Amino acid sequence: LPAVPQTPIVEKTPDARVVLVVGDFMASGLGEGLDTAFAENAGVRIAVRSNGSSGFVRDDFYNWPEQIKTLIETEKPSVVVVMLGSNDRQQMKVGDVREQPRSENWTKEYERRTDALGKAIAEAKVPFLWVGMPAFRVPKMTSDMLAFNDIYHKAAESHGGEFVDVWDGFVDENGAFITNGPDMNGQPVRLRADDGINVSKAGKRKLAFYTEKPLLKILGLAAPGSVAPTTAPAGAPVEAPAPAAAPIVIDRTQPMLLSDPALDGGTELLGAAPLPKADPALPGERLVIEGKAPEASP
Repeated sequence: LPAVPQTPIVEKTPDARVVLVVGDFMASGLGEGLDTAFAENAGVRIAVRSNGSSGFVRDDFYNWPEQIKTLIETEKPSVVVVMLGSNDRQQMKVGDVREQPRSENWTKEYERRTDALGKAIAEAKVPFLWVGMPAFRVPKMTSDMLAFNDIYHKAAESHGGEFVDVWDGFVDENGAFITNGPDMNGQPVRLRADDGINVSKAGKRKLAFYTEKPLLKILGLAAPGSVAPTTAPAGAPVEAPAPAAAPIVIDRTQPMLLSDPALDGGTELLGAAPLPKADPALPGERLVIEGKAPEASP
């Protein structure tokens, strides 16, 4: 097999702008993908400050609304990118009660905690993106992530951030989880690990691909390798990235004649004269049309 070309590592400049990536193990993967995307840009540094087992539910283990303030003070980022929530399908202690996931009280408290993170980033006056969760192999987990994404979307936009929807990049045309699928260039690759949870190297790069467009707008860059800013000022409102086109599976096609002019977009064959009309009286045509063989010659 030919060796995969390595992305050259460019030393970052001392004044490189920092993209702070925070969240759980999915954020780690996203950070790796962004690191690859911006590897050749000396002016942008990706700082991944994730905690793999963290979430909003176990704030006794790691409290993101509190921790984010310190991380922003330390890293002084130009942008914060959040990807968090894959560990949150568990009971949450609300007061003295352990609430079941997605019950009414659980959801109300979960919304409060996600909102607190959005508020903490906004108060630091740093633009931010909130990357949604992809589908997972277990159907119940996938349906929970869809519900969580709605909450994250609201938390982001309530505080001037932007939600980045990656869902379409990790499902088929029917919305079902896929292990293999198109990479950022449309080539078929393995996107997920055997556990149906973690993402592969190509999957991490695809997560980053969805995040690039709004991230570049905030940074005022035309492309990940760009150094010169575009006319868009940093922190300007950004548009959501267009979802990657899902591969179209065609299982039936109408038969088409090779002589059909539609094959080349024309309405008639090039240089063709009108075809002579068949004469049904001729023996050969009678065989085709009526199924009558010509009489044998004496």
